[in-house]
Amino acid sequence: MILYSFRRCPWAMRARLALRYAGCDVQVHEVKMKEKPAELLALSPKGTVPVLDTGDAVLEESLDIMRWALARHDPEDWRLQADPAAARQAETLIARNDGTFKAQVNLYKYAERYPEHTRAHYRAQAEPWLAELERLLEGRPYLLAAHPSLADAALLPLMRQFAGVEPEWFTEAAYPRLRSWLQGWLASPLFKAVMAK
Repeated sequence: MILYSFRRCPWAMRARLALRYAGCDVQVHEVKMKEKPAELLALSPKGTVPVLDTGDAVLEESLDIMRWALARHDPEDWRLQADPAAARQAETLIARNDGTFKAQVNLYKYAERYPEHTRAHYRAQAEPWLAELERLLEGRPYLLAAHPSLADAALLPLMRQFAGVEPEWFTEAAYPRLRSWLQGWLASPLFKAVMAK
């Protein structure tokens, strides 16, 4: 099996997290986005990553890859099968992360391209989301359970990107649980393994 990936891409990052966690034997091919290999374009003409060639199927979306991996092996119940209500909540969180929050991160990160407002304005637009995640982490180390879930792994890369725009602000912001959650993931052997060059 081959995963076409780009190390810093948040979507590829979360696909690699799930594949590694599930113990899938996958060859990771790092793609230079300005020199996309012909094999990638033959599998997926849109030319974005991640793309997983399982030998039987081609998966072109990070969430599809994550769900495929977890269906094969999910030792810590990332799918939250023991709690259907939490599993439904995970889907809602992921949809908001991939839609609204992704757009907010783009505006915040590339504020100079959107001079209609200041970077601080774009950051403030995202803060209700940060506050919601902070509330979810009250009394537990992960968003929806005492253990990691699909939601944690799916939200992690964009939150890492957001926190990296103004690290000093994030370090001092009123989201200590969210900060601890992010730092825990970034220090984890799983994350370090999928980010190794």
